[in-house]
Amino acid sequence: MQKGFVVCLAALAAPVSAAPALSPAEIEGIWLNPRGTVAVRTEPCAQNVCGRIVWASSEAQADARDSGVVQLVGTQLLEGYRPKGRGAWAGTVFVPDMGRRFYSEIHTVSLTQMQVKGCILGGLICKSQVWTRIGQVPV
Repeated sequence: MQKGFVVCLAALAAPVSAAPALSPAEIEGIWLNPRGTVAVRTEPCAQNVCGRIVWASSEAQADARDSGVVQLVGTQLLEGYRPKGRGAWAGTVFVPDMGRRFYSEIHTVSLTQMQVKGCILGGLICKSQVWTRIGQVPV
């Protein structure tokens, strides 16, 4: 009986293999913000996920210009997102209206929706939006 107990303890002490890395495919694609004013293409960048603005309404472009962002389309909005857990990534989000980057998390809601959250003051104050996957860039 003691031998079985030692084998059991040895098994518990054995290193647990790390979970496989999450595939960024869950959040790769083209996403439209809730107001329908900005579309972002997310894709792998190095070992992380990033997203650039591929379309913006004239309203969004004017707001960005007022904040000092001359060329909104092409701007990297999502930067350096790395897996944080199943269906979750952490990185930084650029807020063009403010001209600043903030800590951010992305959580998949479904195959067609993801929640993008940006935080200030070390995560004390956060704001989130649910973005929708679209098949192509708006015209």
